Amino acid sequence: METNRVKEPFETVYEKYFSNIYNFIYGQILHRERAEDLVSDIFIKAMTHYEQFDPARASVKTWLTNIARNALIDEYRKGSLRNHVSLDDEENVIEPSYEDEYEIFQQEDQREVYDLLTKLSDNERELITMIYFQKMKNEEIGAVLGINAKAVSERHRRVLMKCRKLIGRF
Repeated sequence: METNRVKEPFETVYEKYFSNIYNFIYGQILHRERAEDLVSDIFIKAMTHYEQFDPARASVKTWLTNIARNALIDEYRKGSLRNHVSLDDEENVIEPSYEDEYEIFQQEDQREVYDLLTKLSDNERELITMIYFQKMKNEEIGAVLGINAKAVSERHRRVLMKCRKLIGRF
């Protein structure tokens, strides 16, 4: 968690957390252009509500992640984003857009991570993006998800077990 509870200028917040929020959104929807559009909308919303942000209640990172998470939920509800489903329903598993995501496929290990992420549920991918893309601590994730740090740890363990099974290392 952030120890500094002084409210920074929004420009500083944007510069400091843009890549963090972009990684979170991209990790959820796995599409560069959609992620860029959604992140722009998220920061516009954050900027318009920044006066109401209270650093005593949450860190900026947690606050922005909550805004991002709610934006994703809204997009899924509107049908703007396709819900991802489990591997049991193979015809609905998303296929990567090789043109949009060309840079990802330059390295085989990145391609494998992308493929693995497409096979996880929305909730599993959300947890993975918070842990690995945003580098959030269990306490921060728990604040966003409304669960305690121990529950975050247990969910993380279960997702890692699923990932090991999916890549054949279990």
